[in-house]
Amino acid sequence: MPLEDPQAYVEDVVLRDGRTVRIRPIRPDDLDAMMAMWQRLSPETIRLRFFAPRTMSREQMRYFTEVDNDMRVGFVAESGDRILGVSRFDRLEEDPSTAEFAVMVEDAEQGRGIGTALLRAVVEPADELGVTGFVGDVMRENEPMLRLLRDAGLNPKFTSDGSVVKTTFRSTPTEDFLASADEQDRQAAVASLTSVFRPRSIAVVGAGRSPMSIGGLVFRNLLDGRFDGPVYPVNPSTTHVQSVAAYPSLSRCPQIPELVIVCVPAADVAPVCEEAGQLGSKALVIVSAGFAETGDAGRAAEAELMEIARRFGMRVVGPNCMGVLNGSSDLRMNGTFSQVFPAPGRVAFSSQSGALGLSVLAAAERLGLGISSFASVGNKADISGNDLLQYWESDDDTDVILLYLESFGNPRKFGRIARRIGRSKPIAAVKSGRSSAGERAASSHTGALAAGDVAVEALFSQAGVIRVDTLEDLFGVASILANQPAPSGNRVAILTNAGGPGILAADACEANGLEVPELAEETRAQLQQLLPAEAATHNPVDMIASASPADYRQAMSILAGDPHVDALLVIFIPPMVTLAGEVARAMGEAAEELQGSTPIVSVFMSEKGVPAELNEARIPSFTFPEDAAAALGRVARYGRWRRRPLGHVVEISDADVPTARAVVAEALSEGQQKAWLDARQADTLLHAFGITTATARVVHTTDEARAAATELDGPFALKIAAPVHKTDIGGVRLGLEGPDEVARTVSELHADLERDDRAHIAAQGYLLQEMVSGGVETVAGVTHDANFGPLLMAGLGGTLVELLRDVAVRIHPLTDTDVDDMLTSLRGFPLLTGYRGSPPVDVDAFKGLLFRMSALVEEVPEIDEVDLNPVFVCTEGIAVVDARIKLARHHRRRRR
Repeated sequence: MPLEDPQAYVEDVVLRDGRTVRIRPIRPDDLDAMMAMWQRLSPETIRLRFFAPRTMSREQMRYFTEVDNDMRVGFVAESGDRILGVSRFDRLEEDPSTAEFAVMVEDAEQGRGIGTALLRAVVEPADELGVTGFVGDVMRENEPMLRLLRDAGLNPKFTSDGSVVKTTFRSTPTEDFLASADEQDRQAAVASLTSVFRPRSIAVVGAGRSPMSIGGLVFRNLLDGRFDGPVYPVNPSTTHVQSVAAYPSLSRCPQIPELVIVCVPAADVAPVCEEAGQLGSKALVIVSAGFAETGDAGRAAEAELMEIARRFGMRVVGPNCMGVLNGSSDLRMNGTFSQVFPAPGRVAFSSQSGALGLSVLAAAERLGLGISSFASVGNKADISGNDLLQYWESDDDTDVILLYLESFGNPRKFGRIARRIGRSKPIAAVKSGRSSAGERAASSHTGALAAGDVAVEALFSQAGVIRVDTLEDLFGVASILANQPAPSGNRVAILTNAGGPGILAADACEANGLEVPELAEETRAQLQQLLPAEAATHNPVDMIASASPADYRQAMSILAGDPHVDALLVIFIPPMVTLAGEVARAMGEAAEELQGSTPIVSVFMSEKGVPAELNEARIPSFTFPEDAAAALGRVARYGRWRRRPLGHVVEISDADVPTARAVVAEALSEGQQKAWLDARQADTLLHAFGITTATARVVHTTDEARAAATELDGPFALKIAAPVHKTDIGGVRLGLEGPDEVARTVSELHADLERDDRAHIAAQGYLLQEMVSGGVETVAGVTHDANFGPLLMAGLGGTLVELLRDVAVRIHPLTDTDVDDMLTSLRGFPLLTGYRGSPPVDVDAFKGLLFRMSALVEEVPEIDEVDLNPVFVCTEGIAVVDARIKLARHHRRRRR
């Protein structure tokens, strides 16, 4: 069967030089462009591709452009009206699951990453067509092609055959494949966004004479911000803008602007983009609104803009954004309409909301939080948060990344990027849309429990992203991350000059996952020597109101040396006799002595605000203890995540994939788009991946039930075989003994169903199972999210699963670290390890079930929902007692 929708495989790829090309399926009308490319090929490139010199007629070329998208598939790399390269595969007649591949790029475009993009393109439709492996012959002297195959992360196998190297690789994406693609994406993002954040020249189209118009304000900000390069105001209606000579069009500027900031009405944006592309500008920041955010007409206009940008290989920020700025000291550039330009700093910020961006910059300046760079991405027509993350990963001026997110373009890719970056640069985010409004009506326990905001929580948890609820919380976390190291643990010593705030701080710390430990005896002895007898030397340490600046300095040093302390929370309430500035100076001296070995967070409960000395010492300060504890708790959790191993995806080598695919083919036959598996199909699919189910038989009549009961060992459970919530409709009978009782119960259950107008359920038969005794009832499942892909769930199961909601959710694929976190995060985890005299159960077997489910989802992307409930985790092994599995034809494996 041909590809259902070839257009689904169109992709705009950013190359390592920052330019873009479109990768798309080849079409018959590409004949002229293919012939033109052929004319540009050198004899050497032709020889390396075809193993001998050759010519190409139009009729011969037609063979390459006219493919059936089934046995023969082809892709081209397109820029403007030129085809720059081509890739293809031909499935082998004798083995259609294997395809022969080929890639060719014209000489002038080699070395840009086009060949890699074309090679990845031929792998993409493999799942849909049932292609599991690729083969190809490469001339031994064609080192660039052999290097391309190695660097693509496909783990190829090479076999020498004289002057030819025979190449084979599998179509299944590996971790190496994803890592290689991400590294190439990172290089491309850095190259393209350098033109956005560090352009050599800028043009502002729509720069107005009034500094209060949007274009006029952007232009004035660039001048006032001391951008070190030419800034050209483009305005056809005037000869000068704010005392600077203006130009009627981009083409009249003295040189080609590398970055073009567009501030004209929506109807005039497309011609500006066209002119910028023709001139060779590399990037556009489209401040103008009136596009996708306004409805269908706006979406069409935005698509036109992107078509222009892609034709010329330009990157686009926006439209409908407030611009970009570079706050670093060596290149100051305020390309926004914000009148606030924060001081240089180490914090980068991306906002999906322009209006919010204005508030963010104002808040950063008010809090003294320096900014390295800022981007308002607006509609995210092109450049997204993922691009910015990869740029900031390589930016020497950025230590901390802050995000305001309203949506995800590619959550799975975001997770991989954030997980990698978070090891060295913390990422904190506000994600709007926490409410459950708009949740779909889920048809399984898993769907109900994994709906709403759960996927976002899972994504951030796996990727180590610090999630906060408000912008105030975001800046609180940022103030710690930008100024202090992450704590090595969660143990906090509280130092105060007033008892009440110390108690509040202790309560808040414990509420935020922090521990307020007992201090070492040696520590208490040193404090008792330092402080008056009335002082409390337990944790929290209350030095009382008479505490001097010197007391603060020495007490902080003593507490930091305690082996049970990972961080200090220092509180000061100004009494009549002590000046806040002096205490702040003393705290700074203590921090300098500690040299970053112990993070310090302060609370200055003063109407006069935070003393300047504290900011100079880079000690973050909060108004109230609760805020400080909340921020420190989040940073401590991030530190714990960073210290743990990244984990790896566990490979399942004994899966019977052909059997699983046969179940899918049977269930989705005759064009069915969705289907619930019956009991036999579900059991077969699970067994194909080594997932153990309770021994059972499907029966339809009393005679079949009696016969099955003689073959199996009782006692028995009898339940409806249909994929419904069986307990909800009274479809489960337990503890049956012997063939006669089983047969009688089948008859009674059948009569009950017919009486309740559920004969269609009875027609699907009954499942007779050997009852599983002992163990802990758990649940495991999968649901497919339209944006995030497969979500896997594990928790405490049984009939009360949705009431108790003691479950953990993670995004596919699962690593061993993810699975450990899922189980240990459960409130009921002690039940698995032995609770109040109960024996521990086989936790490793339950982990194995989750690994196998992750592998099942990878090999059977059609899975829409899986509900295994209950799963009995016994002292040895597990048994799935009930399984409901739903397939959907339209799901495709997400390779990236």
